Amino acid sequence: MDIQAEQVRYLRAQKGWTQQHLAEACAVSLRTIQRVEKDGNAANETVAALCAVFEVEREELLVVPRLQPGELKPAQMRDQNIKFLIALSIGFALGVAVMLIASY
Repeated sequence: MDIQAEQVRYLRAQKGWTQQHLAEACAVSLRTIQRVEKDGNAANETVAALCAVFEVEREELLVVPRLQPGELKPAQMRDQNIKFLIALSIGFALGVAVMLIASY
């Protein structure tokens, strides 16, 4: 799981802890903490332990993927398509109504 390595380092520094101290507090190996701070990668259990020790929510440590401009998830695209079809149908119905009224 990708996490913000800088945030882990920052929170550890705020407490004045060494990597070894954090590892002991989380009940993980020193190597695990080193990997987390270097690569920003951690198992679910490690993330849970870090959150508990630092008293933060998971969202504060997790990397949130950013969408590129124009990139939509399938559900968002489906919602957009439905809105487009509704607008198109309403436009068509209004056009027919105007034509009928104008023909009288």
